[in-house]
Amino acid sequence: MGEFELIRHYFQRAGANPPGVVLGVGDDCALLAPEPGQRLAISTDMLVEGRHFFADVDPVALGHKALAVNLSDLAAMGARPLGCTLALALPRADATWLAGFSRGLFELADGAACPLVGGDTTKGPLNLCITVFGQVPPGQELRRSGARAGDEVWVSGQLGDARLALDALLGEIELAPEVLARARQRLERPTPRLALGLALRGIASAAADVSDGLCGDLGHILVASGVGAELDADALLASDAISADLRALPRERALHCALAGGDDYELIFTAPAGAHDAVLQAACSAATPVSCLGRITTEPGLRWQDACGRPLDLAWASFDHFA
Repeated sequence: MGEFELIRHYFQRAGANPPGVVLGVGDDCALLAPEPGQRLAISTDMLVEGRHFFADVDPVALGHKALAVNLSDLAAMGARPLGCTLALALPRADATWLAGFSRGLFELADGAACPLVGGDTTKGPLNLCITVFGQVPPGQELRRSGARAGDEVWVSGQLGDARLALDALLGEIELAPEVLARARQRLERPTPRLALGLALRGIASAAADVSDGLCGDLGHILVASGVGAELDADALLASDAISADLRALPRERALHCALAGGDDYELIFTAPAGAHDAVLQAACSAATPVSCLGRITTEPGLRWQDACGRPLDLAWASFDHFA
């Protein structure tokens, strides 16, 4: 199978282009048409075999995750998807693998209204690079730099299960088969919180997606905003932000998975205390659970405390490829 036959068979789809796409797969460039007055939001993520995923991962799940991690960035900006491109390096043209990968990619792309509009293929070590394009009205984008003292700190969904699965797959912890299956689902098929990102426009003061661990990703917001935060570790462990599977583990491991694990692809965001009910209403409208973890302070830095207000030393860093 040649390169262009591969593209036509697995990645080029017949039919009219969706709204916002003037020209899609098959030309030298794609042509997108954002709605009048909208700003473009653009993000790129790369997934490398052996670094971001195991060699034996289900290709359907990998197709899903390759796009999901990019859509999560659009969600954190409060942007609506327009389309995406895929740069794909393959060691060989495996028809079974390609069929599964493209199916997982298109299932999520269709559900998120994010059509594949172009890209590139080459032979080499397995490497996936997707660029997403979205649109957001000026002044409604959710940036990292808007948190203010007194704001509440929120997180969507649940944290830590992806890291729990990774630890088990690396042989660092033994899990019951049903627990591993649930955790592995979170690792390999994250849910980009697009609906919540849109619902938080005009409510959240700052946002980021939790891709490298809550401590580090919240830290990006604090640095960009010139503020600090105080969070309650015991309240976190007792909240809906932690699954029953993670809560059943020793406290230290549960906290490490939740705070420094990464691969959660949830949203960490801040909002004025007076918008507490509005956040809950936005979460309800997006059918996405959220948990309030603490508050923003004027004093820089991230500080953790227990239920009695005693300070805790939880100075975990986010994942860093070059650290």
